[in-house]
Amino acid sequence: MQINLTGHHVEITQALRDYVQEKIGKIERHYEGVTSAHVILSVEKLRQKAEATLHVANNDLHADAIEEDMYAAIDVLADKIDRQIKKHKEKQTDHHRDEKVVTPS
Repeated sequence: MQINLTGHHVEITQALRDYVQEKIGKIERHYEGVTSAHVILSVEKLRQKAEATLHVANNDLHADAIEEDMYAAIDVLADKIDRQIKKHKEKQTDHHRDEKVVTPS
């Protein structure tokens, strides 16, 4: 999975980059269909905002989180994206049983 990281009014340090790679990279454990992710970290006065858009097979997933700490915002964002990935994967799974036609003998 390719992760693009962008910062608005915030400098993307190596520590932030590694933290985002770690948190968003864990999502691949649940679903291998993720092709790329675009993460935007921004600061607006005292609010730290993290947004992510993931491109998965046949769909795009988007989530954002606003916290007082950037690392906390990334944690909340990862949890939200993780829930969306699980829901998307569940929708892709066929839960119907194979109905076999039984002929009476």
